[in-house]
Amino acid sequence: MARRNEERGGGRGRDEERDSDIVEKLVHINRVAATVKGGRRFSFAALMVVGDQKGRVGFGHGKAREVPEAIRKATEEAKKSMIRVPLRESRTLHHDGAGRWGAGKVMVRSAPPGTGVIAGGPMRAVLETLGVQDVVGKSVGSSNPYNMVRATFEALKVQSSPRQIAGKRGKKVSDVIGRRADGASAVAASDAEG
Repeated sequence: MARRNEERGGGRGRDEERDSDIVEKLVHINRVAATVKGGRRFSFAALMVVGDQKGRVGFGHGKAREVPEAIRKATEEAKKSMIRVPLRESRTLHHDGAGRWGAGKVMVRSAPPGTGVIAGGPMRAVLETLGVQDVVGKSVGSSNPYNMVRATFEALKVQSSPRQIAGKRGKKVSDVIGRRADGASAVAASDAEG
């Protein structure tokens, strides 16, 4: 069994290697009180975001009586729920996107080199752990960190690269990108004539 696992690249050493380059960020910690017969019992809820800064990111939520244990649980869950997001030139998103979760709405836009990460709070944590260097983010509505993180993930899930689009359409990447450029030039030519 162990041998088959190593052949597939899923051995124990491989997991440790993968975990070593993962960045963890604590987004929010909340003290929760449960009223019991003897008074109040306090526990902590942690929201963590993890990513490899190369296009993979995940988030998790953990609750425990102690803060470090809550953070550990949230980190474990975040590592299990990681998603892959295609990045353009390994620095920005391919296109604009919007996400919504509950009352939290976010918009993310690709940006030219040198812009930096223009986003605040929970959105910033998600985008930095994802590995995006140039992006503009805007949050509208709820500032609840849980809703903002989930809305940001909804916006990132709809990101697609030209390679994915070409694969779906059964075309070459150059056809997909070239057609967009031709269409833009045709519109510009018609505007110049009219």
